[in-house]
Amino acid sequence: MAVVGSGPAGLAAAQQLARAGHEVVVYERDERIGGLLRFGIPDFKLEKKHIDRRLDQLTAEGVRFVTGCEVGVDISAAELREQYDAVLLATGALAGRDVDTPGRELRGVHLAMEHLVASNRAVHSGQSPTLSAQGKHVVIIGGGDTAADCLGVAHRQGAASVTQLDLYPQPPATRNGEQDPWPTWPTILRMYPAHEEGGAREFAAAAHEFVDDGTGAVRAIRIQQVDVRREDGRRVVTPVPGTERELPADLVLLAIGFAGTEPSPLLSDLGLARSARGTLDCGADWQTGAEGVFTAGDAHRGAALIVWAIAEGRAAAAAIHRYLGVPGDLPAPVDAAAQPLAVPR
Repeated sequence: MAVVGSGPAGLAAAQQLARAGHEVVVYERDERIGGLLRFGIPDFKLEKKHIDRRLDQLTAEGVRFVTGCEVGVDISAAELREQYDAVLLATGALAGRDVDTPGRELRGVHLAMEHLVASNRAVHSGQSPTLSAQGKHVVIIGGGDTAADCLGVAHRQGAASVTQLDLYPQPPATRNGEQDPWPTWPTILRMYPAHEEGGAREFAAAAHEFVDDGTGAVRAIRIQQVDVRREDGRRVVTPVPGTERELPADLVLLAIGFAGTEPSPLLSDLGLARSARGTLDCGADWQTGAEGVFTAGDAHRGAALIVWAIAEGRAAAAAIHRYLGVPGDLPAPVDAAAQPLAVPR
């Protein structure tokens, strides 16, 4: 069988299926195996030796890897389905959310993953990154894990200053039992290790313009305080008059989340459409609308924790094992409709 994508879901599924006696080939469009683990998470958070150790295991167990191959471009969907009895799409959810803020087109305004991928490639190669924060005034837009990763990388690259903008007001330090009851995910102030290393945090603040330096590059960002509330389940953001100000910015990183799996020739060839959330739908058996084609991980769930991707990869492997008619059951940690307990902000 074929696994498309070598992130945590794809690797977890490949290992389960190989141990069950299936012949597994993993396709990866990048030059190295690991997906988001390899290219999206900084070394200070995940040393890549741990990925390499797992790859040694997988190789010893018979899994084959094909790198630098984009399925749907370098090999067609028809060829893949002809060569394999089943296909698992574990392509992640790397389509970054963008903004339409005036000045978005200026040089120096980037999606966060562009910065993180460039940094990870540089760490591996020992060369200077193609996109660096060195000596720059960096503004990071977003308040989650990816924003914190960019913050830590900017510190290590020698940024002149780093400011993180969070759209939401500063949350309390402790859980509010009535508004935020256990076991839902607590809305509390989170201090990542990168925050302890320095940098400023601005809460209830939004960018409303990226300022041109006259050459087509960003030199500053105009921000404004905002009031954020929920009405009828929708988020309503209202600017606060008289709070406009300007921050110096040579590098702006947009870390405002992900919009699902990326559109691709592979999905078109398989006749699969992305859902309203940008993800791939599947049935209870993890199978998509294309016969013999399954999905798991962020491609199915949307951007989530690594542990969810691993669990989904293993569960999809169990479903593929059954689909192929092989006796015996494999462990299935979650079902396709499982959701974490969380309260939307």
